[in-house]
Amino acid sequence: MALTSRNEGKDRHVAESTPETHVIDYRAAEQLLAARDPRGAVKLLDSVIAAHPENTAARLLRARAFFAAAQLRSAELEFQLVLEREPDNAFAHFALARTYEREARPDQAKRHFRLAAALDPKPEYLAAARFDDETGTARDA
Repeated sequence: MALTSRNEGKDRHVAESTPETHVIDYRAAEQLLAARDPRGAVKLLDSVIAAHPENTAARLLRARAFFAAAQLRSAELEFQLVLEREPDNAFAHFALARTYEREARPDQAKRHFRLAAALDPKPEYLAAARFDDETGTARDA
C-alpha cells in the first residue's frame, strides 16, 4: 500500500483546473459569501480570476467579498476595475460608493451614489444619492 502526501490532492486540483471547476469555485464562493465567510470566498475567487482575469462577474463577487471582510482598499480597486469594463454597472457604482463611505470619503461616495441612481433609479440608490440635499426639498418622482 503506497502512502500519498496530503499535498498531492491539492496539486491534483490545481493541475485539473478547468472551466468547469472555475464555475464550481465561483458558485461555492457565492455560497461562502452568503454564509458570511468572505475570506473563504476570496480564496476561491483568486484562482478563478487568475485563470480568467477578464471575468467581470468573478471580480464583482470578489469585490463584494473584500468589502464584507473590511478589506476596503482591495474592494475599492476591484470595484474600480469592474467600472472600467462596465461603466454602466449601477450596482458597482453603488457598492463603490458604500466603500468610499466606509473609508470616510463622502465626496467620492456621493458621486457614485448619484451615478448608481441615474443608471438605475431603485429606491435604495435614490435614497443614498440624496438628490434632495441640494435644494433642501425632496423632489417628486
